[in-house]
Amino acid sequence: MNSAIHVSDLVKTYPGRPPVEAVRGVTLDVQVGECFGLLGPNGAGKTTTLEIIEGLLAPTSGEVTVLGRSWATHEPELRERMGISLQETRLSDKLTVRETVTLFRSFYQKGLEPDVALGLVSLNEKARSFVDKLSGGQKQRLAVACALVGEPELLFLDEPTTGLDPQSRRQLWDVIRDFKARGRTVLLTTHYMDEAERLADRVAVIDQGKVIALGTPHDLILQVGGEHVIDFTVDAPASLVDESLQALPTVKTVKRGSDGALSLSVAEPAQVLPALLILLQKLSVKLLGLTTRTATLEDVFVTLTGRHLRDTD
Repeated sequence: MNSAIHVSDLVKTYPGRPPVEAVRGVTLDVQVGECFGLLGPNGAGKTTTLEIIEGLLAPTSGEVTVLGRSWATHEPELRERMGISLQETRLSDKLTVRETVTLFRSFYQKGLEPDVALGLVSLNEKARSFVDKLSGGQKQRLAVACALVGEPELLFLDEPTTGLDPQSRRQLWDVIRDFKARGRTVLLTTHYMDEAERLADRVAVIDQGKVIALGTPHDLILQVGGEHVIDFTVDAPASLVDESLQALPTVKTVKRGSDGALSLSVAEPAQVLPALLILLQKLSVKLLGLTTRTATLEDVFVTLTGRHLRDTD
């Protein structure tokens, strides 16, 4: 079995006037041993897709196979073989951290010792604390520990690092890498593009219930126009210069922001920058600010949809 998750033509429609189409024909294949990222703004349909794959929602139509099994015929087996950290997990306030993980461990026939799971997310020092005394980031790490304690083959993480401090985020990244290094599979949703680029072998960008891009982070960045971006502002209307920018060497795309700033996707910044300065001088346009950076998955999404990943519907 090479496919850990197979989703074909998945549709989820909620009744209403008119009906709400949350997922509209999503097709995905997640391979065993890879970390697969689902990206998209709030309301794009990625959490609905994830919850259908997890067996928490029934699809309106379409096919879902997890670890070679169907939810209709193998639900108990699948629950034993997977771990889930939801976008928002409600845990009992009056249990301690260790008691909470021990409770989740009891749901599985085999798994990790509770203290081992707590150690993976650096919560050993909070083992005797009550859940209601934890910070938001600590509760998020506790939810991940509960997902790991059954030692799953397949791990679902929905926004796992929201609310975590930078050190805790990187610790959790190490947990995910170690999990994947043991040949296990991760399906991840995140709003942090650096997280997706560092962790995901492949990503699917979902918008308005459809997959609009699929591939490795590097390949997607190349597909939308280049590995580098030059952002700059001038003391004249952007329309005065943007028509001339496409002719600059190695420029792939030109975008104008709502604030009047201009962005160039380029292959070779060292060739573009001198030519850009010469062009502005010829047009008698003053350069107010300029930065260069490596293109990111955020640029991919803006190019494809005209919106940022953190925008809400």
